[in-house]
Amino acid sequence: MPTNVYFDTGTTSEQRLYEDLIIEQLKIYGQDVFYLPRKIANKDTIFGEDPASSFDDSYIIEMYVDNTDGYMGEQEIIKKFGLELRDDITFTLSKLRWETLVGNNSDLVADRPQEGDLVYFPTTKSFFEIQFVEHEQPFYQQSALPTYKLSCTRFEYSSERIDTGIAQIDSVEDSLSTDTMNFQFSLEDETGSVVLESSIGAIDYIINESFTMATQSPTDQGLAFETAAGTNTSSTTDDILDFSERNPFGEVDEY
Repeated sequence: MPTNVYFDTGTTSEQRLYEDLIIEQLKIYGQDVFYLPRKIANKDTIFGEDPASSFDDSYIIEMYVDNTDGYMGEQEIIKKFGLELRDDITFTLSKLRWETLVGNNSDLVADRPQEGDLVYFPTTKSFFEIQFVEHEQPFYQQSALPTYKLSCTRFEYSSERIDTGIAQIDSVEDSLSTDTMNFQFSLEDETGSVVLESSIGAIDYIINESFTMATQSPTDQGLAFETAAGTNTSSTTDDILDFSERNPFGEVDEY
């Protein structure tokens, strides 16, 4: 026997009521977060990544944090390269609210949240990168899909350009970026940079002396290794390896 025709759960009015109730609950129990869409500049089609991508826009929107007992995932783990943070978190947001606040941006590459976009969570002052977007939970209640679930993990910053106009968000690039191009001297009309002459054909820029790897990356030990190896001075007498030899790692080459 078919379902009762007097209790149709797929009408437009019921779907709108269901969606309005979800939005109301998100506004009551949710958190204000910033959604940062990733702008692709030069995507590597082989590795599927874009080292030159940037985040130029931010949209404040309410999301519900599904995690109640803390972060999920492996969290803090020790690996051969040191301590890694694998904090996972899940956000729930309304499709209608996303389309209203974010989706009307003509620069977006899709009409839904994209894997690789960022969510900035002001409560913990942390960035989370979207790993997967689930659009079928809850599953066709009232014959509709009114929410997105964003499965995210803590973002590992690698000198991406972040210029949203919000100081709290943009400060991450200012304090952690190791891109020397952010410290170059620009021309007065800001149409180019001051370039040095080079005998080998490479382009060298004048870089502000405020840039140091030790400042931008406190865990960097490059200077310590160079000092120990003696390669940070013009003299070669204190170098560990003598690269003037033709074959310093093998047998003596008499030819």
